[in-house]
Amino acid sequence: MRRRLPPLNSLRTFESAARHLSFTKASEELFVTQAAVSHQIKHLEEFLGLSLFHRKNRKLTLTEEGAKYWPQIRDIFEQLKSATENIQSAGATGSLNVNVIPAFAIEWLIPRLDRFKALYPDIDVRITANNQGNKVDFFGEDIDVAIYFSRGRHRKGIYNQRLLDEYLIPLCSPRLINSDNPLVDPEDLKNHTLLHQTSTEDWSRWLTKAGVSGINLNHGTVFSHTVMLLQAAIHGQGVAIGYSVLAQQEINSGRLVIPFDITIPSINSYNFACPEGNQLKPKTAAFREWLQKTIDEESADDPFRSGGRYIKNDED
Repeated sequence: MRRRLPPLNSLRTFESAARHLSFTKASEELFVTQAAVSHQIKHLEEFLGLSLFHRKNRKLTLTEEGAKYWPQIRDIFEQLKSATENIQSAGATGSLNVNVIPAFAIEWLIPRLDRFKALYPDIDVRITANNQGNKVDFFGEDIDVAIYFSRGRHRKGIYNQRLLDEYLIPLCSPRLINSDNPLVDPEDLKNHTLLHQTSTEDWSRWLTKAGVSGINLNHGTVFSHTVMLLQAAIHGQGVAIGYSVLAQQEINSGRLVIPFDITIPSINSYNFACPEGNQLKPKTAAFREWLQKTIDEESADDPFRSGGRYIKNDED
C-alpha cells in the first residue's frame, strides 16, 4: 500500500523557511503572508507527527528531525527544477523568426544574442528588421514573434507582453561639454545645434519640461533613424534628444554623455508579441523568458529603473 505524500505547498514552504531560517523571508520569497507560512508549516508538522522547528525568543532553528529532512526536500526540489528545465529545452529546437524594429535590433538585441545562443544552441534565430510595429502579420508572413515599440494596444488573437519602458534624454559628445560653448545648464542649448529624430516634437517637449524657451527648433538636422541620430551626436555635430535604452551602449562606452539630468518617460514601450497560445511553445517561451530575464537583471543597474542619478518626470 502506497503511503500518502505530504502536500506539495507545505513542502515548498518548509524548504524555503528552513533555508532562510525565517518565516518572514520565506513569506517574501513565496509571495504569501507570514501567517500563511506558519499555517503551512503547522500543517506539515501535523502530517508528519513531529516538530520541524524550534521557536524560541523570536529565533527560528531546525529540530534534529527538521535538520535531517530539509537537505532531502531541497534536493527533491532541485531535481524537479532540473527535470522541468530539461523537458522545456528538449522542445526548444528549430528556427525562430523574429521581427524587430531596426534600432532595437542593432543597439540592444544583437549585442546580447550570443547569450541566448549559448543557452539554446538548437534554436536558430532569424531576425528581420522593419518598422511594422504592432501591425505585423503573423498569419500571412513567416513570423513567430515580434518586438515592437508602441503603446502596446491589444490585438485580437495576439499575445502581448510589455518588456521595457523608454525615456527621452539629451545626448552629446563629451567634447561638447567643455567646448568654447560649454553645456552647464539647459539654457546653454541656445548656443548649440539640436539634432532631431523624425520631427522636432521630442525636443519641444523636453525643453518645455526643462523650462527653456526662445530656441528655434527649425534650425537643426532631422534624421529618420535612431542609429543616424546617435552617430551624428557621437561626431559632435550637435546635441541629440534620444532614447535611453537605444543609447545605452554609447553611454557606457563614453562616446556619448548626458549633459542634463532631466528625462521624459516615453508614451511608448518595447513589447513582445506572438499569436495567442504560441507564447507557451518551447522555443517561443525560451526566447520570451530570456528577454524578460535579461531585462530584469540589467534593470537592477539601470539608473532609470533603480532610482539612480536621473530624474524621473511624469508625463505631460
